[in-house]
Amino acid sequence: MSELADQYGAVDMTTGKSDFPCPQKLIQLASEYLQKGYNYPAPVEGLLHLREVLATKTENLYKYSYNPQTEVTITAGHIQALTTAISSIISEGDEVIVFEPAFDTFVPAIILNGGRPVYVSMKKPDFRIDWDEVRKMITGKTRMIIINSPHNPTGAVLSVEDMTSLRKLTNGTNIVILSDEPHEHLIYDKLQHQSIALYPELAARGIIVSSPGPLYNINGWELAYCMAPANLMLEFRKIHQFQVGSANAPLQYALADYMEIDNQYMDVTEVYQGKRNYFLRLLKDSGFQFTPSQGSPYQVLDYSKLSNEPDTEFATRLVRDYGVAAIPISVFVHDKYDNRQLSFCFSKSNETLELATERLCKVVSII
Repeated sequence: MSELADQYGAVDMTTGKSDFPCPQKLIQLASEYLQKGYNYPAPVEGLLHLREVLATKTENLYKYSYNPQTEVTITAGHIQALTTAISSIISEGDEVIVFEPAFDTFVPAIILNGGRPVYVSMKKPDFRIDWDEVRKMITGKTRMIIINSPHNPTGAVLSVEDMTSLRKLTNGTNIVILSDEPHEHLIYDKLQHQSIALYPELAARGIIVSSPGPLYNINGWELAYCMAPANLMLEFRKIHQFQVGSANAPLQYALADYMEIDNQYMDVTEVYQGKRNYFLRLLKDSGFQFTPSQGSPYQVLDYSKLSNEPDTEFATRLVRDYGVAAIPISVFVHDKYDNRQLSFCFSKSNETLELATERLCKVVSII
């Protein structure tokens, strides 16, 4: 879709690429460390200072303590962290429960390690999880459940009730929870992010994957991190050390220094919530339907009153005829089940949102 956007000169709202700048102080720190010659590899588990800062941040926010020496690892990006986490747990014949729509890294990593994905569909219109359905899917072969909140690509957010259900289902089992949390600070309407670090029973059997990329608009730095109890982290590092020699060293130094002095997470939340509100307000006269995103930089729009076309065809026509690019939700579903929905990234300037919505409001029904 991004290639089509380039081809037709469309507004590209397909990815998490933000129009917002990286903090100037963080850029300055990165430049200083590069100029000082910090160009040798960091330890394979990551710079200790950065691991300490991340452990402190997590404890301050969620009241769960991770040992930075043995329970925190810096990775070469979000996808590497997810792939390594799955590879460290899943073996031939293991089953992994995956909630769909699902971020596109999960299933390939499961299959690569000989596991079998077990799919549970999230329910329209607000992409809720039916935990009674999950209960029926758990077998003696279930080794992992993957959760992702705030959710990519729908913007759904897990609740306290969701986490309580997850705790009850996994209590007394050997099931590992992989919690994908890179958008933990992009959560709206005074909701609280439900990290597994808030729940000691889940944290004790869980692996958190997160990233400062969305928070500081540095996704291109490809720095992420994993947190887990020492026994799970030991297995993670066995895989990690042979996949990645070292994550980007000078940027780790810069990030550690910056995160030690910056804790204005609510400011970021307010900016993104404002962008979501503005985007949806501009769409009020369009033919699209929506439930406001609860988190992440993504908003799902339903076009079922405008067209009966499959979402991939409608998305292509939207680029070609109206000049706006979005992601069809069906590409995040294993059987390509189509609910006539598209995901739009709204981390854009007001000018970009205004141009995109002006075009979206011109989409006419062909039913």
